[in-house]
Amino acid sequence: QVQLVESGGGLVQPGGSLKLSCAASISIFRINYMGWYRQAPGKERELVASITSGGSTNYADSVKGRFTISRDYAKNTLYLQMNSLKPEDTAVYYCRADHNNYGYWGQGTQVTVSS
Repeated sequence: QVQLVESGGGLVQPGGSLKLSCAASISIFRINYMGWYRQAPGKERELVASITSGGSTNYADSVKGRFTISRDYAKNTLYLQMNSLKPEDTAVYYCRADHNNYGYWGQGTQVTVSS
């Protein structure tokens, strides 16, 4: 069992920045894959960024060059640094962790980009 707790969402103006955090209940050394997903109203959940245990990263085309995924092993935490935010980035952002062939999700954190 892995529990994930996201934080860091909020309201930000276009062009602004936010940093999301996802704290895991186990050592992230034991997690094969972690990712950030988002779901906007009326749309399907989509991958934003991911990172494997080996350090390989993957980004959605829409966020490349603006978002950065990273992790802190000492804090067992996954991050998503979001810069140059756009209104279309508005969504609930979810953290996912794959461990022992099972995918775990956090409860989500709302990000709203609006002037």
